[in-house]
Amino acid sequence: MAQILSKTSVFSPCHHRRRCCVSAFPNNDYAHRRSAAPSSARRFPSLKLKHLNLRSLSASSSNSDFHGGGIVLQEIGSMPKRRHAQASSTRMRLAIGKAQKWWEKGLQPNMKEVTGAQDLVDSLLNAGDKLVVVDFFSPGCGGCRALHPKICQLAEMNPDVEFVQVNYEEHKSMCYSLNVHVLPFFRFYRGAHGRLCSFSCTNATIKKFKDALAKHTPDRCSLGPTKGLEEKELLALSANKDLSFNYSPKPVPTPAQEEIAVEATSAAAPSNAELPLPLPLPLPLPLPSTTLKGFHDSEVKEKTMAMT
Repeated sequence: MAQILSKTSVFSPCHHRRRCCVSAFPNNDYAHRRSAAPSSARRFPSLKLKHLNLRSLSASSSNSDFHGGGIVLQEIGSMPKRRHAQASSTRMRLAIGKAQKWWEKGLQPNMKEVTGAQDLVDSLLNAGDKLVVVDFFSPGCGGCRALHPKICQLAEMNPDVEFVQVNYEEHKSMCYSLNVHVLPFFRFYRGAHGRLCSFSCTNATIKKFKDALAKHTPDRCSLGPTKGLEEKELLALSANKDLSFNYSPKPVPTPAQEEIAVEATSAAAPSNAELPLPLPLPLPLPLPSTTLKGFHDSEVKEKTMAMT
């Protein structure tokens, strides 16, 4: 047993960089196999077991005085550092994911982001006579990002105006149905008037947005129900298969239906025979006797005949 221990290095540690291994091969045989191993195995000691052939491993163990199995135990010292690097990168990704997005900064109570086509339609219908500004933006749009702080300031200065945000990246199909092809893009809606104006502006042309806001901000009372989106826009949204939005168009009366409605109205009205006759005019009152004094009989007769 002493001879076996002297010829082998079973329990003698091999001091290599960042690893500690206990080998069952003779020292010379291990050095020969290390030099014969591929370069990838020398560069990455953890891959050494994959390149060693089990048949040659058993032959080597049979040639040596130690007739045990070819046991190789190793502990890579660099693994804890790799795990630490992976953990730090994971924490960094989590920190980036938790960072607030630029379109969520500075939001006011009268600002909201829609979740879909139905939410957009409901937001316009529920606004009543309030002015609604629909803001179409994209997270990757530099002009949208530069303009966002000023839009938040204008929303704070006009608390009675509702600002609705539509994320183009999340609702591309809906924006395509609404004919939005340039960003940033704005549309103004109000009550029974529906869409008031639509335009695109940047940080350099913010005056266009301010002028439209000053023009349509004063309180107005519109007659009729809130209109919201136009009929063709609602039909385009309902026809889009990518959206779960249903809309039934309003029935349009045909010319035959209009004629029937006119006939029904004329039949309901009373005829000329059934109309009541006008009341007779009252007879003129005779002149008092005091006014007839000083007139001759002929004059009195003429006056009386003229009055009758």
